[in-house]
Amino acid sequence: MALRVGVVGCRGIGTTHATAHKNDKLAELVAVCDLVKSRADELAAKFQVKAYYSLGDMLANEDLDIVDVCTGGPENGGWHGEPTFQALEAGKHVLCEKPISNDVEEAREMVKLAAKKDLYLGVNLNHYFTQPADEAMQLIKDGKIGEIIYCHLRTGFPGSEWAYARTGGPNMEGYPYFHVKAFLAHPFSIMRYFCGNVCQLQSFFSKPSYRIATADPMVSVNSIHMKFENGAVGYMFSSRGDTTNYYGGWWSVEVGGTKGTFAIENCVEKLIYQPAQGNPDVVSPVGLGLAPEPVITDYGVKDFGSTFPRRIHCFLEDVTNNVPKHKLRASGRDALATLEYTFAAIQSYENGGIMVRPQPLPFIKPDPNNLTLPKAPAAPAANQPSTDVSVK
Repeated sequence: MALRVGVVGCRGIGTTHATAHKNDKLAELVAVCDLVKSRADELAAKFQVKAYYSLGDMLANEDLDIVDVCTGGPENGGWHGEPTFQALEAGKHVLCEKPISNDVEEAREMVKLAAKKDLYLGVNLNHYFTQPADEAMQLIKDGKIGEIIYCHLRTGFPGSEWAYARTGGPNMEGYPYFHVKAFLAHPFSIMRYFCGNVCQLQSFFSKPSYRIATADPMVSVNSIHMKFENGAVGYMFSSRGDTTNYYGGWWSVEVGGTKGTFAIENCVEKLIYQPAQGNPDVVSPVGLGLAPEPVITDYGVKDFGSTFPRRIHCFLEDVTNNVPKHKLRASGRDALATLEYTFAAIQSYENGGIMVRPQPLPFIKPDPNNLTLPKAPAAPAANQPSTDVSVK
């Protein structure tokens, strides 16, 4: 039987989610909700479902399995908490847009409540719900990358000083960390997906002179260096229209190991696998700095929007199959990790680039029906520098 879904928030992202549910055989879209009546009415008419103007009314009058939270708010996540709490308290599973919240304390409480209620809380970390990411992960599982040494990720909307136009609006104006909180959930989620938890990071943020000249509050350039629990190191660069990347266009990730390296371009478009020098399965040229020919797969896909229905289908699939909560793909806990890293990066920047340890994630309680659990994080090394600061 299809899962009955109600969507909260009827602007662009809510329309995208509602469309995905409407077209998915695992879902039955039964209602939409928005505080602005005209928005709810328009989307309800499009899909011939019931319109509501408060979540309380929708929960009282519809037998829902899932509430899909697509509200906005300050820094694009400021209004995610209240409807998520309300839906979880009503016993409904929740899929929430990213970021899980713009407030790390609120995000921790959201994850805690979902665990207490034994409900699914998923977040739309859709950047790794792609064929290139699937095949890159298979390279790791097949041992073709070996021990991971590094992960580099670059992302940002293409732009320049010529194209700059100060943007504002109630979600952005006056919030210097708008870009950091609203966007870095995606790159952090990708890096964690391939390399595991981050245990240390250091950040340097800035903005170009033309933003300074217009008193633009946005800290738009983000440079973050990190270390993963598995010993690998990573680097992320992000900007919001301040430069134009060459390699990979608006998005690229590269993961290198002792046996090979892969790179993904523009999320959905291309996967490059670079076998390492000496790989017995390929011909390796002789000479310093030479490597075997890379294997390049161009998927012929340009539509980033295709990641939304795929990610949403995976959530519906996990709920339908009643997977153990800790195996939910792109869970609230996964999204909390990205926000812990975001707040640690902000703290590093605000303290002159010191090294910061992100807050540990909540422990996963053993499930008596499924005792195959991820290993607990290793204890911090005894010789850590005294400048180590943890997010409070």
